[in-house]
Amino acid sequence: MQAKKFIPLAAFAVLAGLLFRGLSIDPTELPVARLGQPFPDFAQPELRSGRQISVSALVERPALVNVWATWCYSCRVEHPYLLNLAEQGVPIYGLNYKDEPIKAREWLAQLGDPYQLNVVDVEGSVGLDLGVYGAPETYVLDAVGHIAHRHVGVLDEAVFQRDFSRWFPAVASPAAAAGSEGGQ
Repeated sequence: MQAKKFIPLAAFAVLAGLLFRGLSIDPTELPVARLGQPFPDFAQPELRSGRQISVSALVERPALVNVWATWCYSCRVEHPYLLNLAEQGVPIYGLNYKDEPIKAREWLAQLGDPYQLNVVDVEGSVGLDLGVYGAPETYVLDAVGHIAHRHVGVLDEAVFQRDFSRWFPAVASPAAAAGSEGGQ
C-alpha cells in the first residue's frame, strides 16, 4: 500500500529523463536516411530555364546540393558563403524547397546565384524523398552521385572545413592558404 504513494514520483522521474534526453539531441546530427545511397530520382522544372530536369542533371561530382528557400532566414545568412564556395570552384546545385519560383528568381538576382542549377520543389516531394527536415540543409554527392554527407543548418567556413573539405581538397582554409603564401 505504501508503494502506491511513489508511483507519481516514479512517473515524474521517467518523464523528466525522457525530456532531458530529448533536449540533448543535436539537430545537426539527425540521421540521414539515404546516406551512401544515390540521390533520389526526380522530374522537376529547373528554376531559371523552366525545362524539366532529373537527377542526371546533377552531373559534376563531387558536388554540394543545398536546400534553400526565400522564406528561410538562415539561408540568407549562409548565402554569401555559398557564393564564395562557387567562386572557388565548388559545384553547387540548389533545391528550392517549398518556395515560389518568382520570389526565388528575384532573390537570386538580388543576392547572386551560386548554383549551377536549381531544382524547383514547390510541393516538397524531392525534399521528402531526400529526407529533408527543413532549410537550410546541405548534402555532399560523392564521385558516383551517392549521398556522402548531410549538414542541417547554416554552412559556414568552420562547418565546411570540419565536415566537407575532404571532398573538396582544392578549397583551402584561410589558415592553410596564408601558410602557403608565406612560404613562397
